[in-house]
Amino acid sequence: MNARPGPLDPSPADRKEAELAERWRRWRDGVPSALVLFCGAALIAAVGILAGMLLAKALGHSALIRADGGVDRWFARHRTHDLNSVTAVVTELGGTPVVTGLAVLTVIAAALVWKRWREPATVAAAMFGEVAIFLVITTVVDRARPPVPHLDAAPPTSSFPSGHTAASVALYGAWAILSWERARTALVRGLVTVLAVVVPVLVGIARLYRGMHFPTDVVAGALLSLAWQALVVKAVRLGVLHRRAHEGTRVRAAGSVLRHG
Repeated sequence: MNARPGPLDPSPADRKEAELAERWRRWRDGVPSALVLFCGAALIAAVGILAGMLLAKALGHSALIRADGGVDRWFARHRTHDLNSVTAVVTELGGTPVVTGLAVLTVIAAALVWKRWREPATVAAAMFGEVAIFLVITTVVDRARPPVPHLDAAPPTSSFPSGHTAASVALYGAWAILSWERARTALVRGLVTVLAVVVPVLVGIARLYRGMHFPTDVVAGALLSLAWQALVVKAVRLGVLHRRAHEGTRVRAAGSVLRHG
């Protein structure tokens, strides 16, 4: 265990979480965190749907939409054989097979190596929640793909938001969180953090280059996962505080039984 507190460790600043943990101390472990995550996911999805509907329907031929499409047309005009090959590889770093496989391996490895619930729960919640929120938003918004030749087969989901970008932020961002929680050296934490920034940026650019998303789709995908990850970290901290409060309640109850038994 590192002496340095990590992002998943409760701090004195978590006063609201501590109050909730104490208020809900008689609830079963995990229930308060699940409730916070569910409400937060609903809020993020609602904001995402509103933003997507504005872009896909209300704004129409606004300057923002023209600029959005102009970026894709610029990339389409500057395609080369080599860049086509490179972006085909880069985009897979945020693709479903790679992200799912790495996420499952991360959850298993975290559970086996650190033998506590915080780290694997963080990764699992980050990935599962990102997918659920993304599917709700993309199904409701149903934004058309950019009007340029597409280098990939279009998935059944709509253009908004970028699922590849959201997935890469969720996965590699979770790695960064784990590194700040468990890594012993600043070098490792720095390298993983750089990876967590660079890979999603490259994935987003590759999706633009390949004509699969508008820039606003990419930005929305990144913001979706960033907001969700912040909520996941808060929920994990709440879970730690709630478990302590719940254990304290059980200890006090056991002591009362012994005194009056």
